[in-house]
Amino acid sequence: MHSPDERLSRRGLIVGLAALTASCATSSPKTSLLAMATTPPPPPVAPPLTVPPVALGPSLDPKGLIRRPLMHAALDALKRHKDRVPHEDRIYIVDFQQHSSRPRLFRLDLVTGEATAFRTAHGRGSDPSHTGFAQRFSNTPNSNASSVGAYVTAGASAGAKHGPNVLLDGLELTNSQARDRAIIVHAADYCEPAYVAQHGKLGRSYGCFSLSRTDLVALRPEMDAGRLLFAGI
Repeated sequence: MHSPDERLSRRGLIVGLAALTASCATSSPKTSLLAMATTPPPPPVAPPLTVPPVALGPSLDPKGLIRRPLMHAALDALKRHKDRVPHEDRIYIVDFQQHSSRPRLFRLDLVTGEATAFRTAHGRGSDPSHTGFAQRFSNTPNSNASSVGAYVTAGASAGAKHGPNVLLDGLELTNSQARDRAIIVHAADYCEPAYVAQHGKLGRSYGCFSLSRTDLVALRPEMDAGRLLFAGI
């Protein structure tokens, strides 16, 4: 038999050997354990995306009817004049770089992205030689020229000279005299398809956005007050 002191001594030896064995079984030295204790844990891995990304909406003018720089300028004008243009579901863009025989007034639906094209005239003062191309623009009364820039529709109206029409207010220095100059959207004989077929171009207005009667009937009810019309080159 062993004495109590011998049993305690033997037990201590066994515990010490067990601790030494566990230490030897670890591949990392003591310094590595210290480093692991002071190194922050790696960031958690993000869970896989289970919800589809938010839709960006339909592309604007998918058929490419409107020149992109002009469309971007119109959208920028919509932002700049948002205090005067409360309705943002559709806008109207006129491309005065195009020949008057071509559809160059575009209705752009900002909800569906769809663009629809119509013909519109430019002013006599913008095309003195009647080439079909607008070459100069003016905001001056009696210039008979078209004006470029952002307009806001001021509602449907009717007059003794031009009949049903849409009133416009100019929002920029390039067209601020629009109301005083009576620049409006109205129908005219020189914008009818028969005129274009005979002359190869539209006639000229005194600065108004003249349309065919059919196109005015289509556009006038929806050109209610507070919508953007942007004319550019």
